[in-house]
Amino acid sequence: MDELDYKILEMLKANARQKASDISKEVHLSISTVIDRIHRMEDMGIITSYTAITDDNKVGNGVTALMEVSLDHPRYNESFIEGIAGNPKIISCYYLTGEFDFLLKISCRSSEELEKVHRWVNDLGGIRQTKTHFVLRTVKNIYSSLPSD
Repeated sequence: MDELDYKILEMLKANARQKASDISKEVHLSISTVIDRIHRMEDMGIITSYTAITDDNKVGNGVTALMEVSLDHPRYNESFIEGIAGNPKIISCYYLTGEFDFLLKISCRSSEELEKVHRWVNDLGGIRQTKTHFVLRTVKNIYSSLPSD
């Protein structure tokens, strides 16, 4: 990847619906070259998907929480991962170092719905401890980063 690829990625991250012609003007390449570079980055797995980013409150999910999860033993990792993968209220999962093994981001309609998710997670096998934090306000939320200078 070169500087132009990074510039194209920055522009797509800002608005994935931008026309290749608009990107080409900004990076001073032909439209076909921009399209070729985007396709190459898709083929290489650098660009993995395009998505619509929604306002959780406006779609009815007014409660966001972060749940730290500690398992009794690493042998429970795979079954835990399989379990949470199918729960649509758990929108992100990170495998961690430190005191807790996983960090879950949960988005739901209400504290009652969060409580159901909390009970459901605790009913999965091998859970030693959970710690849940309500998100008061999202200050920054980007979905991936590019190398900085």
